[in-house]
Amino acid sequence: MCGIFGIEGCDDAANLTYLGLYALQHRGQESSGIVSWDGGKLHFLRAMGHVSDIFHEKALADLTGFRAIGHTRYSTAGTSVIDNAQPIVVKTSFGQLALVHNGNLVNPGEIRHRLEAEGSIFQTTSDTEVILHLMAKAPRREVVESFLLALEQVRGAYSLLLIAEDCLIAARDPNGFRPLVLGDLNGQPCFASESCAFDLLGARLVRELEPGEVVVARGGKIQSHHLSQHPEPTRCIFEHVYFARPDSKVFGVSVAQSRLRMGARLAREAPAPADIVVPVPDSGMYAAMGYSRESGLPLELGLTRNHYVGRTFIEPKQSIRHFGVKIKLNPVRELLEGKRVVLVDDSIVRGTTSKKIVRMVREGGAAEVHLRISAPPTQWPCHYGIDTPIRNELIAARHSIEEIRQFIEADSLAYLSLEGLLTAVGGPAESYCTACWTGDYRVQVSSWDQRQAELFPMRSEER
Repeated sequence: MCGIFGIEGCDDAANLTYLGLYALQHRGQESSGIVSWDGGKLHFLRAMGHVSDIFHEKALADLTGFRAIGHTRYSTAGTSVIDNAQPIVVKTSFGQLALVHNGNLVNPGEIRHRLEAEGSIFQTTSDTEVILHLMAKAPRREVVESFLLALEQVRGAYSLLLIAEDCLIAARDPNGFRPLVLGDLNGQPCFASESCAFDLLGARLVRELEPGEVVVARGGKIQSHHLSQHPEPTRCIFEHVYFARPDSKVFGVSVAQSRLRMGARLAREAPAPADIVVPVPDSGMYAAMGYSRESGLPLELGLTRNHYVGRTFIEPKQSIRHFGVKIKLNPVRELLEGKRVVLVDDSIVRGTTSKKIVRMVREGGAAEVHLRISAPPTQWPCHYGIDTPIRNELIAARHSIEEIRQFIEADSLAYLSLEGLLTAVGGPAESYCTACWTGDYRVQVSSWDQRQAELFPMRSEER
């Protein structure tokens, strides 16, 4: 997961992009970057760290121009190093270009292997760079034509922003895995991973880009193109479960409302003999509210979170992840003492973090801990941009629910059913990707990339 933002036709484009990225910081905390175009050259800055740490007043003053794109990243393809930070900036026969990407391609290694055999030299290990090389191999008079030709050759999940000397281009993959929305700021087009970025700027949400749509923004106007592929949409439902901010609309649906419905459905499917409902902040907050309202049990904030610590799920260093649970959460004993607690969270991946949280609630004085999860058991890894571990490291792939309950030391454990989740989010069930729960991968990883993944597995996170 990553967050991307871009804007066309504003004198302070880099400053607005900074604010857009600030609103999208929850989507990635490893690195961030902004590229601006001033009519003569590209200016760019990228670095490891948070948006506010990188883009101080002097740095933003140097990013002059009326067109800009930005990116905040955590790595699922390519290692966590500055060389893989985005935007990726290149000089080509089209002039200077820069590209940002949210998602994962499923055939980049296959393409890269072929291009390297033909003489291409890659500067990063990121899957995003293959798109620029494919463009360089097929130069056309209009940059959008080369972009379209390149996108016809890649498969997988991508929401992209490309900044060129004469335009800003936004693209969404034909399956629509990752969100990408179009906004309007005083007549100028802007693009973001989530609508919450527009709220901060005072921009108006216009619409979501269609799957397979490529939009060219130039001079305050937009022009739409479409890729030749027209598969059934397979939008990532995990955006609603975990990643998106609750104040966003994703795939046309309020994230807060969908999470409230998840919690309410969970209360009906898996009631617990308890006194209070406690969310695991912040990911379990809205589902816990829904559970509380449906069950009639009072909601208590029995765990307090230090908001100056990043998400353990997307923090790249193993040592920080292990330390992060205690530094991030602390029980409120006065609320938990002697109570039977329904503890609500969004998912269990390996189970190690859930075990620590259950112990923490018990140590805070809870008499019983009943863990409720607002999604089905995660049994399969994601190839499209969610950094879940390889399958044999997923606890639900190897153990029954009862075995998981015993491992995390809860008095009871229940998950929301897949039917319940789909109902809570709404829309046709077949329009969502549910591969992490069902193993039904709509877009297959290339055989070459699959072999490489087995030989050199990606880093994965604890959850």
